[in-house]
Order: sequence, then C-alpha cells, then structure tokens
Amino acid sequence: MPRMVRRWVLGLVAALVAAPLTACGGSSGSELTIYSGRIEELVGPLLDEFARETGIDIAVRYGDSADLAVLIDTEGESSPADVFFSQSPGAMGFLETKGRLQPLPGEVLALVPEPFRATEGDWVGVSGRARVIVYDATEIDDSEVPDSVFDLTAPEFRGRVGVAPTNGSFQDFVTIMRSMVGDDETLAWLRALRENDVRTYENNLAIRDAVERGEIDFGLVNHYYNEQAKAEDPGVPTENHYLAGDDPGAAILTTAVGVLDTAGSQSDEAERLVEFLLSRRAQEYFATETFEYPLAAGVEPAGDLPPLDSIASPRIELSALGGGLARTRELIRDSGLESA
Repeated sequence: MPRMVRRWVLGLVAALVAAPLTACGGSSGSELTIYSGRIEELVGPLLDEFARETGIDIAVRYGDSADLAVLIDTEGESSPADVFFSQSPGAMGFLETKGRLQPLPGEVLALVPEPFRATEGDWVGVSGRARVIVYDATEIDDSEVPDSVFDLTAPEFRGRVGVAPTNGSFQDFVTIMRSMVGDDETLAWLRALRENDVRTYENNLAIRDAVERGEIDFGLVNHYYNEQAKAEDPGVPTENHYLAGDDPGAAILTTAVGVLDTAGSQSDEAERLVEFLLSRRAQEYFATETFEYPLAAGVEPAGDLPPLDSIASPRIELSALGGGLARTRELIRDSGLESA
C-alpha cells in the first residue's frame, strides 16, 4: 500500500473509531451493533422502532458507507459490528470481496427480486434509487434535457452541470460506466466534464438545491432528493429526467444490508434486523418517508413515481461494484474532478 494511501486509511480509521455510537433499545441484555452508511436523521427512527418492537438493544455507528466498509475491513476479527447497512451497493460489494459477510437465509433473500440481491446470497437490497438528471422545469423544457450522460460534455452544457465526485452514488455510477465502456473511455468522460467547467458539490441534495437556485441547470442525482423537496413544497420548480435505456446514467442503485462475519452470537438478532428492514412496515417507511423504491413486501412506490420495472436501467451485477471501488476513486482523482 502506498505511503500516502496508508496514511489516509490510518487517519480515517482513527477518526471513525473515535466517532460515538448511538445506543438505544429494549431490555434483552444483549446489544446489536450496526454500522450505518445511511444517516441518522433518515433511518434512526426506523432502527429505534426495531429496538422497541423486539426488545433488542442496538448501538449504531453512522458514517460514510465506503469509509465504514474500509473500517470494518481494517478492524478485522476484532470489529464490534454485527450488521452493515449501506447506502451504496459498492461498499457492500467491497466487503463481499473481502469475505466479511455471512450467507442470509434463502427465505429472506427471496423477498427481493434477483437483480437487487447478491448472487452469493450474503447481502440483500432494501430500497432502490434511480439515477436521474434534475433540472428547473420553469426554465428548461424536458425535451432539452439530454438522454445520455455522455452528452453532458458537449459545449452547450459548459458550466451548467453539477456532480458530486466524492459521493458514494456518483462513484457507483462511475463504476457502472467503467463496466460498460471501459476505464479509458470513462476517464476521458470524467476529464471532459472537468474541461467543460462542471460544478462540483458535496452531495446530491446540494446539487438539487443549486439547480433550484439557478446556479446550475442540470444535476446528476438520485431521484428521491427532488421527490422529497416536492413533498415539502409542491411549488418547487425542479423535476427529474429519467435517461434513455441502457445508459449508465439510468442505473438503479440499491441500499443494502448484510450480516457481518463478526456477528457471532448476535447473528440471529442481526437476521431479525434484516427481516425487519424488508417487512411491509419498513418498506412503506422508505416509500412514504424517503420516496425511495421499496424492493420487498409488494409495496408500491409513493406518488407519481414511474414503476421500477419501467425504468430502462442497464443490466449490471451490483456485487461487482465493490471490487472496482478503489480504481473508480483513482480515476475520479486523476480526472481532477475532486479539485474542480
């Protein structure tokens, strides 16, 4: 491992180890430790509900999904984590390549369609997020929004596009592009974005807000950020544009959950949490509170979202994203996007 990378990993691990665990729960006398790449404001109420209903005490460490995956791998057999709840399929796939996940029961895996669970049976998707281009519908007609992410490097889009290069969803999308067109073409596209004066932001929400402010005209985001904004204020001018079939920008990404090899005596409790996240109650929560696509229990998406099977997402092996995460980050750095 190069010295700079080793220093970064050691610094990251030290920072995450120092981060507090949020504890809550019942009176079982045992404690289930969850590492969550999903933020506390979003999933904390649902995890608290699980603790109350089951009487299982829980302790949750929140952080970036990729960073937590690195931490789990670094902690090795001494990791206190029993469950990993990831915002990113790539971070979950990373742990799968490291052999850090336990197989899940077949009846649990069967709750979710095959494209949204691991082929090895050691993690399962919880909710789905469609990649879209968000735009201001009062200023731009939908017909003016490109149907392919490759069009965003054209001169007419100079300085008008926003991306979040350090965000896990963007990195998963780039890994998908690599699997479809190769590293050379992907790096060329990233560099073309940079040369086309792309604007960079910390996350999807910042991009959506920038579009609403008129700071940029187009943003690559997950669909639910704009759906949440419209639920809070139906008058917001921004809309989602779903891309054409088989474009890497049309990918469906999943949040995912898996039981870690360090769960030990907590494995049964860990599997109960997985089952809870796939229950009708939890799936309805994701549909109505976060506006993501529910993947289990026959729950329909909220509002006027297009059906999940109507989105022409490219066929990809989500588990394979984890093996390419490091190379994807390297390409993004090499393109100069992180310093844009």
